[in-house]
Amino acid sequence: MDDITPRTAGIDTAKSKLDVAIHASPIRLTVDNKAAGYKRLSAELRLAGVARVGIEASGGYERGVIKHLRQDGFEVILMQPMQVKAFAKLNLKRAKNDSIDAALIAACAAIIQPHAANEDQRLQPLADALTFVEQVEEDIVRIKTRLEKITDLRLARLYRADIKRLTTRRRAELARIVAALRKHSDLARRLDLVESIPGVGERTALAIVVRMPEIGTISREQAASLSGLAPFDDDSGNRRGLRHIAGGRERLRRSLYAASLAAAFHWNAALKALYQRLIAAGKPHKVALVACARKLIIFANTVVQRNQPWTDKPATI
Repeated sequence: MDDITPRTAGIDTAKSKLDVAIHASPIRLTVDNKAAGYKRLSAELRLAGVARVGIEASGGYERGVIKHLRQDGFEVILMQPMQVKAFAKLNLKRAKNDSIDAALIAACAAIIQPHAANEDQRLQPLADALTFVEQVEEDIVRIKTRLEKITDLRLARLYRADIKRLTTRRRAELARIVAALRKHSDLARRLDLVESIPGVGERTALAIVVRMPEIGTISREQAASLSGLAPFDDDSGNRRGLRHIAGGRERLRRSLYAASLAAAFHWNAALKALYQRLIAAGKPHKVALVACARKLIIFANTVVQRNQPWTDKPATI
């Protein structure tokens, strides 16, 4: 162990327990995924001289332990599953159980270069609330699809009542999110800046501000990549494959793609021109819309970065 890399632990997270391994050590530990377990974990990590902890994102089950460890002064690196899987493949690791996964995460965290975290603790509850709204929207779409095939008038009335109820709930929850966000002047300003872009309504602006706390502090390329809208090459030798998008923040990408459809056809002159140019060049409809969605997040990043609302001069963006 050198003086540059701190001693590192890895945590494999489950709903009810945390499996812990310390890099280059036989020490293994299992604790409950709750407050009492977190306290025991902190004590054991300090006793072992651990300063850095790697943990794999696992659908939210990792949030409690991350918050506790950071408050206790540990450096916590949240890794995406694809990072850990790639590390396992690189090291030809095929065996898998919770303890092995924890050791793998620890080894990966020991060599990874942690980027500066740009987390805003105010946004996590808003992100959870926005996910609820998105799930309500998905329920509405499902019910509407079922309604198309219903011929029984009584059942149709029940479905329409459900749609009305969920639509009212969606509207109320969005209003609560906006009210909570606007209690913070900096977030309110960010929301107003993003919403000034033609074709970006309140719903899309919320998704951008809440799901990309880095907005305005990163490059246009990073914004596209984080939202999962950056095109990746697929070339080998003389073969030139189709470019494709991958990864990123899926719910944010969905919101941007949905917004680009209306913006590129009705509301945003820059996106309308981009869409028409790509279609004229023979690009498929979906490819053109992805390009418009990518441009939309770049526009959002730029207006926040400049702290200036949108103007109809997109050529400088």
